[in-house]
Formats: sequence, C-alpha cells, structure tokens
Amino acid sequence: MRFDFKTRYEQDLRLFPHRTDLLGNGALLLCMLAAPLVLPQYFLGELTFLLVYGVAAIGLMLLSGFAGLISLGHAAFMGIGAYAHAILLEAGLPFALSLPLAGLIAGAIGMLLGIPALRMTGLYLAIATLAFSIIVEHVIGKWEGLTQGHGGMQVPEASLAGFDMGDIESFYYTALAILCLVVVGTANLLRSATGRALIALRDSEVAAQALGVNLPYAKAVAFSLSAGITGIAGGLFAHRIGWLEPGSFNVVLSLQLLMMVVVGGLGSLKGALLGVAFLGVLDPAIAILKDYLPSAIGGAAGLQLFLFGLVLVLFVLFEPLGLYGRWLKIKAYFDHFPMYRRATFQRTKTYMQSERYR
Repeated sequence: MRFDFKTRYEQDLRLFPHRTDLLGNGALLLCMLAAPLVLPQYFLGELTFLLVYGVAAIGLMLLSGFAGLISLGHAAFMGIGAYAHAILLEAGLPFALSLPLAGLIAGAIGMLLGIPALRMTGLYLAIATLAFSIIVEHVIGKWEGLTQGHGGMQVPEASLAGFDMGDIESFYYTALAILCLVVVGTANLLRSATGRALIALRDSEVAAQALGVNLPYAKAVAFSLSAGITGIAGGLFAHRIGWLEPGSFNVVLSLQLLMMVVVGGLGSLKGALLGVAFLGVLDPAIAILKDYLPSAIGGAAGLQLFLFGLVLVLFVLFEPLGLYGRWLKIKAYFDHFPMYRRATFQRTKTYMQSERYR
C-alpha cells in the first residue's frame, strides 16, 4: 500500500506525483521512439494515425471531459484545420507556420460557436454541435473556389527542418512530438487558474459561479482551446491521408472522437490516449468480424456506426468511468488488499447539493 505524505505546496503541482509515474511514462516514450526501428511500414502508418487521433482526442477531452460540454461536431474542427492547413501550404507558407495558423483559425471559429452555445447545455448543446458539423461539411462541399468541393483537394507536399513530411518515419516523429507537446501543455493548463475554472464548470455551474468563475468566458475559452487543438490534429490528418474531401469529416468521425474520450475515461488525459488505443484495436476487429457475418449484415453501410454506438452505450451503462477508471479500480484493489471492499467504488449522485434547487 502506498501512502502520500505531502510536506510542500509544490507537491500538488507536479506533473508526475510519483517516481513510478515518471518511469512508466518514460518507458512508454522510449518504446514509441523505437517503434519505427522494429515495425513494418504498414503498422507504423496505423500507429501514426493513432497519434493524430490522440491529438484530436485531447482536444475533445478538454471540452467534454474537463469542462463538461458535450460536442458531437468535433469532426468539423478537424475539417477546418485540415483545409486551412492545405490552403495555407498552397499559398506558400511553410509547414511550421501553416500548422499552428490552421489551429488558430479553427480555434477562432470554435470561439464563435461557443458564444451562441453559452445558453445551451446537455442534449441541446450536443444537437447544436452536430448541426454545426453538418453545416461545415456542406459548406466545404459547396465552396468549390476555395476547397475544390466534392472533387477533392490534393494536400501539397511539405517539409520541416529538412525532413520530408511525405516520409512515414519523419511524419511519425513529427506527430509524436506534437502529441507530447499537446499533452504536456494541456496538463499544465489544467493546473492553472483557467483549468481549475473549467473543472469547476464541469462539476457544478452554480457552485463555480458562486466562487467567482465567469461562466461565459470559461465556456468560450473551452470551445476555443478545444477547437484549436483539434484543428492542429486536422492539419496532421490532412498530411497523413494526402487527399481531402468533405466526406472524410462526417458524423462518423465525430462519433469516433466522442467514443475515444468516453471509453477511455472522461476527465483524464491518460483516458483519452487509452480510448485512442481501444479504437485502434476496435477498427481491425470490426473488419475481421465482417468476414464472418452473413453478407446481408456484413455489407450493411451502417454496421460500423451501429457497433460504435453499441460500444459507447455499453460503456456508459456498465463502466461510466471508462478504461482508465477500470485501471484505477484494479490498482486500488491491489493497493488496499486485503482491506478492499466492493462498495469502495459504489456509484453516487453526480450532481452537487446546490444543483438540486435549480
């Protein structure tokens, strides 16, 4: 059993509270750095996709997991970032400048979306973001002068510090570095006053407002930061697929992103990455499953969407804390053995007393 004895205020601000956390994350990073040396090109390409999805999942986790604002339209921000990045590259901007600018453009649009969404919560906010995603998909398809519409848009070749982004190994290390920066940056943001305000907003709007949190400002910041990070993921996604068309950023992608954060565990950066890893296993499993199903079922167009929704519902019903929550329960079992009791993680009401009088 491990006991935490804190003698300084700085101990609450550590990125890695325990030495085992530092060793575990360091070992994982070393394995990721060594992956191109041992993996074939195909598996390295699939792992690169997961790194890009990891950046997008962190962006959605910031909004839904930490600010408590559900979004069903984050594929739109990926699309905005992807097209903005490709257009800026065509205009002659270098990769190192066009990618953050694409994130800024997506973040600005996210803030504009956040302003009218300030008065909406729960299901109404989810429907509004879903409608926004559909609108963006149609705008991209119809604005042929800028995006080349449904005919598709070729992503220009780019390089960073002399490394060709068309090379899978160079792009892998670039995506890994950006993911690490996003994770560390988000972790530091959550330890700041802004991050604590977002968490207070998630736990109870009434209590947060009573403590002096500016709710409209906090919601707008959450939408902007989340959209900006997801826009950066869209820019990376554009390079990975090489060809952009509106159908790539549809509701299925939004559902995949939401499934990552819910299945991984809301309110945890590690949970977002676990959700991405789960999706990386689920997609090939569905492809294999189709081969064993009758052709009428396996060839159905909505089978993948149905299975994604089914997995999402099962986790919400039977493991609402997600994969990371399950890992914490397993770790707590061994930490407290033989004093562990099943009622340790018994479900309680998720609302605070102050919200009963709304």
